[in-house]
Amino acid sequence: MTTWDPADFRDRVQQVLDAFLDDREAELAPLGPDAHRLVGEARTAVRGGKRFRAAFCHWGHRAVRPDVVDEDALARACAALEVLHASALVHDDFMDASDTRRGRPSTHRAFEAEHRAAGWDGDPVQYGAAAAILLGDLLLGWAEDMLRHSGFGPDEVAPGLALFEQCRNEVIAGQFLDVSVQARGRADVETAMTVLRYKSAKYSIERPLHIGAGLAGATPEQIDQLTRFGLPLGEAFQLRDDLLGVFGDPARTGKPAGDDLVEGKRTVLVALTLDSAPQAAARRLDAALGTALSPADVDDLREIIEDSGARAQVEAVIGQLTERAVAALRVADVDDHARVVLTELAQAATQRSV
Repeated sequence: MTTWDPADFRDRVQQVLDAFLDDREAELAPLGPDAHRLVGEARTAVRGGKRFRAAFCHWGHRAVRPDVVDEDALARACAALEVLHASALVHDDFMDASDTRRGRPSTHRAFEAEHRAAGWDGDPVQYGAAAAILLGDLLLGWAEDMLRHSGFGPDEVAPGLALFEQCRNEVIAGQFLDVSVQARGRADVETAMTVLRYKSAKYSIERPLHIGAGLAGATPEQIDQLTRFGLPLGEAFQLRDDLLGVFGDPARTGKPAGDDLVEGKRTVLVALTLDSAPQAAARRLDAALGTALSPADVDDLREIIEDSGARAQVEAVIGQLTERAVAALRVADVDDHARVVLTELAQAATQRSV
């Protein structure tokens, strides 16, 4: 049995996104060149990436309904999750003051640079901030539009929309938890895990599975079974992201070395380090978070994290969560082909280097 071609799937998702934005650009054409610039930045925001959210939506659907009735409708519904993701990234980069995304200037920095190059009135930083907020809001609205008008009938799309609304609410509230934690300048492991779960884990894997399954007419029990697979896997996925945010190769991640340390993110990795490192080292890490760091500073903080055993702890937890997820999938009432592909996706999501 052949499993799946992820590269072909990613290409299909991009084609759907391009067509959707072509239509949006035509709608906004009467607004003139500024609207063209806004849609152009939307195209950048939805370009590239691993497409995990779309993939888990697709295979959540096929787990319940192996014979897809309308491939085009399903492709549009899956792509809507990538528009939601793009919205979250645009807002997240602004809130974290991130300069880059996937090796390119983040949205607020790109608009800031345009303002400065044109010599316009006002503050270019404020202009970039305003543009990023507006684009993120627009993408959020477009994500729901794309799902609502994906091509599923009203009765079919309604469960998917209800689950999408839960996903949207969770990720926004989770983002607020995150910025509040950063503002307080402290987070124990339990608090960091709560942020991780609601800001990223649920909307990255669990909710896309639910939305795809909901569009297929899943029963409450099937949704529960997908949660037992998707939630621990989403947590493992984000823990891997946290490791990459500190130890990832900038050439592969598209982010500067130790970017999470510079941004001051109070992740599970950081919380474990502060619990386990010698007092002086823990104080040094705590004081350095969220400050300008030289490459030597980043190396020093990485060494503190490594020596504390926190990196090894997180690796172990990733393995445990992935095993729990795959074990739950093994006994779930889902299509066997979907089970094989979801198992492959679980490994790809948790053992990646980007």
